[in-house]
Amino acid sequence: MPKREPFSPCHFFLLLLLCGFVGGDTPSREVWCVAKNNAEDAALQSAVEWACGAGGADCGAIQGGGPCFDPSSVQNTASYAFNDYFRKHAIAEENCNFGNNAAITSLNPSFGNCKFPSSSIVNNGSLSGSASSMGSMSGEDTSGCGGVVRRWWFWPIVIAAHLFSIVSSSPIV
Repeated sequence: MPKREPFSPCHFFLLLLLCGFVGGDTPSREVWCVAKNNAEDAALQSAVEWACGAGGADCGAIQGGGPCFDPSSVQNTASYAFNDYFRKHAIAEENCNFGNNAAITSLNPSFGNCKFPSSSIVNNGSLSGSASSMGSMSGEDTSGCGGVVRRWWFWPIVIAAHLFSIVSSSPIV
């Protein structure tokens, strides 16, 4: 049986090359839970009262004097409360419904001094469990190759490269 080389420098440089082109960040985009445009004010007001009460949303920003206080727009008020509830609970479509008066959007609803914190959604469309006020996933290492090894396509490439090196180094009989 032929002696195999452990891990050739060629393999090492291939891995470095993959890391350089791909990066370690997880592809995601920001999303918010907002009130639907066609929702009636009375339904929105009722949903806001529940979200800020029993729902546990932090509604301080939409109270008088808060940066998101807008007594002229139940839509804006509801959107802030819905989004806060959405972020504090499992980030899933069922937590952005409010009697079919809310929807998930990728359009930032922030206005003036009122900044809506975002949640992250993975690019394949599934919702992730992470939320962030800066738009990136909190606590995630985006430097180096950390994220690359968690991608579905990474390991098949490594295995194929390894098998190719075994086949190409085997003596022809």
